[in-house]
Amino acid sequence: MMLKDRVAIVTGGANGIGREISSAFAREDAIVVVADIDAAGMKNTVLEIESTGGRAVGVDADLRLEDRIKAMTAYAVEKFGRIDILVNNAAISGPRADVADMDLEGWNETVAVNLTAPMLCAREALKPMMAAGRGAIINIASEGGRSGFPGRSPYSVTKRGLIALTETLAIEAGRYGIRVNAISPGRVITNLLKNSIRLTAESRGVGEDEVMEGLIADCSLHRFVEASEVAGAALFLASDGSSAVTGHTLVVSCGKHMMH
Repeated sequence: MMLKDRVAIVTGGANGIGREISSAFAREDAIVVVADIDAAGMKNTVLEIESTGGRAVGVDADLRLEDRIKAMTAYAVEKFGRIDILVNNAAISGPRADVADMDLEGWNETVAVNLTAPMLCAREALKPMMAAGRGAIINIASEGGRSGFPGRSPYSVTKRGLIALTETLAIEAGRYGIRVNAISPGRVITNLLKNSIRLTAESRGVGEDEVMEGLIADCSLHRFVEASEVAGAALFLASDGSSAVTGHTLVVSCGKHMMH
């Protein structure tokens, strides 16, 4: 088993990519702390893992609040004695508006969830990791943060900032044997993508199939990414198979990053 008995916190573990990562880690015998503000979804993820013989616990975590992040990491250490892996996956899409029309409340909330929270989660998880002299932190960035994203500046800025945070943490934590990497997914088949396609179709006055075909044409593999494929990348970065990899952003995009 690639992650035998390792303790992993996965934020945003109730749905989508986070749920797939939680399940993939559990299948490799990790003990998974599923953290999410969606209590019902979090419980379902835990039950699904347990039903297949895996080990998981749920934590109700509102990552906009510093004290909840401290409580989440403290719980993991108190219950299991350590934190071996942290996956900063939780994120929101943020407001859809040009900067000229940007709502400050929406901007600030996106920064709080997508960038400040991962920093705080890393800050708290680093303490037991540094004491142990090992650990792996994986930040889920986005191809939407590696180039300009008109109308989605809060999301794009925070995801690009997460890559910079990854590289900085990798340098700072390396002397303690802690690796820090990021994954930059392209368009992943999730409810978030489906909702985005619906909204785009409505705004353009066209069918959803037409929007979808245009998006797929941007990918050299001519398909979207499956959430399980992002989980596979996370499993690699969490395991000893990537023991010399740190400060790296692994693109999982079905070739979208190559198409212009």
